[in-house]
Amino acid sequence: MSDAGSILSALLGIALVVAELTIIISALIILPGNRRPQTAMAWLILILVIPFGGFVLFLLFGRTSVGRKRREEQAAVNEAILAAAQLDRIGDDIARAALPPLVQGFAHLNQRLGVLPLSFGNTVELFDDYAGCVEAMRQEVATAEHYVHVQFYISSWDEVTAPFFEELVRATERGVAVRFLYDHIGSRGIPGYKEFVGRLEATKIEFAAMLPIRPLKGEFRRPDLRNHRKILVVDGRAAFSGSQNLIEPCYDKPKNQKLGRAWVELMARVEGPAVQELNVVFATDWLAETGERLQDIVSVLPPPPGPREGALTGVGVQVLPSGPGFVSENNLRLFNSMLYSAERRLSLTSPYFVPDDSLLYAVTTAAQRGVDVELFVSATADQFMVAHAQHSYYEVLLRAGVRIWLYPEPFVLHAKHFSVDDRVAVIGSSNMDMRSFALNYEVVMMMTGAEVVARLGEVQDTYRALSTELTLDAWLGRSRGHRYVDNLMRLTATLQ
Repeated sequence: MSDAGSILSALLGIALVVAELTIIISALIILPGNRRPQTAMAWLILILVIPFGGFVLFLLFGRTSVGRKRREEQAAVNEAILAAAQLDRIGDDIARAALPPLVQGFAHLNQRLGVLPLSFGNTVELFDDYAGCVEAMRQEVATAEHYVHVQFYISSWDEVTAPFFEELVRATERGVAVRFLYDHIGSRGIPGYKEFVGRLEATKIEFAAMLPIRPLKGEFRRPDLRNHRKILVVDGRAAFSGSQNLIEPCYDKPKNQKLGRAWVELMARVEGPAVQELNVVFATDWLAETGERLQDIVSVLPPPPGPREGALTGVGVQVLPSGPGFVSENNLRLFNSMLYSAERRLSLTSPYFVPDDSLLYAVTTAAQRGVDVELFVSATADQFMVAHAQHSYYEVLLRAGVRIWLYPEPFVLHAKHFSVDDRVAVIGSSNMDMRSFALNYEVVMMMTGAEVVARLGEVQDTYRALSTELTLDAWLGRSRGHRYVDNLMRLTATLQ
C-alpha cells in the first residue's frame, strides 16, 4: 500500500473512532432526558454494542412524538367540542357524590389527563361472542339516519365482516354519511389489503388510513406507531368499543384457520353521554387524518338511553383516550392508581402483559399485601417476541402470589379489561404493555358500579373455567433456552 493509501486509511480509522465516540457521548447526554430509566438504558446498551447500527435504529424508532401540530389540533378540537357540548355539566351530582372517594379521584385524574368527564345515566351491554358482536354492530348501522363513524385498528372485508360493510354501503345509499378510519400498517399486513381498499373506493364511504407512512407525500414518522382504537358510533345515539378488530376471528390467515386459532374478544355497547365521548375521540382522529372538523356534529348531546333487554342501566362511564398525542401516559397512570386502590380482588385480562416497572410493582404489591390477584393470558401467543417478553415476568408474578390462568390453545385471548373489587372496571383497546402505554393510540372506558363489575365477573368466570392455572414449579421447569429468549425479548421490549 502506498504512503497516501496508508494515510487515508489511518484518517478513515480516526474518523470512525471520532464518530463512534460522538454517537456514544451524545447518547449519554440525550437519551436519559424525558424517558424511563429502563428505556434509556436499553438504548444506551444497544448503541454501546453497535454504535452506528444502534444510532440508525434510534433515529427510526427512538421518538414517540407525532409532532406539535397534531397535538395542537387534538387540543383545539377537544376544546371546541367540550365548549359546545358542555360535557363537564353532564351527570348526576347525587350519583357522583355517592361514589367512593377513590373512584372520584380516578375520575378527576382521567379528566385532567384525557379531558373527558365521568358521565352517568349510561346503559351498557357486554359482547363476548365474536360473530354476535359483528351482527349487533351491523344491526346498529341498519338503524342509522344521519351518520356512522367507524374506527378500527385492523379491518378487512371478508366473509365475516361483509354483512357489516354491506350495511355501511346501504347506509350511504340512503344518504347517511359514513366515515371510516383504519390503521395504515395494522391493516396493510392482512391478506387481500389491496382488494379491501379497492372495494372501499368503489363505494360512497369516506375513508382514510390512520398514521400513514408515505415519505413522498411528506408523511413519515416512527414506523411502529399505531392507532389501536376500536370505535363505532351511530347517529351519536349508540356506540361500541373494546378489543375486537373488524376482521374474521382467525385474521384471514390460512394457518390460523387450519389450526382453529381464533381470537377471543370483549366489546361493550353503550348508550347515553358516553357515546358523545367516544365520538369526540373519533373526531380528533378524523381531523388529524382528513383535516375535516366534526365538532358541529359531535357536539350534539346524545338522547337518553331507551329500554333494552339485558342492558345494565345507570352506569357511570368515563372515556379515556391515550397515546403519543398526549404528554402523559394516560392509561398507565389510571391503571396504576386503580391497582394500588384494590382492597380485596383484582382480575386482569391482557393478551400482551409486558409492564414497565411501575405497573409490575403495582400488581405484585397488591398480591403481597393480601389482595387476590389473577391474570388471564393465552397459553399460545400470536407474537413471538411479545410472548417471550411477557414470559420473562411470570416468575416474579407467581412468587408474589399472582395467579396466572392460561387460556387454552389454539385460541388467542385478545380481550383487554380488568376489575377492582366490586366498584370499578376498565374495558377497551389497551393492553398492559409498554407499547400500549407509549406507542399506541388507545381508548378505554372506566365503568363504575357493582352491577357492571359483576357482569364483567361473569366473563372472567368463563375464562377461569376454561383455563389452566400456571404453577411456579411448572414454570421453573422450562428449558434454559426458553429462559434465555425470554430475557432477550424483555430487553427489546424496552426499546421505545
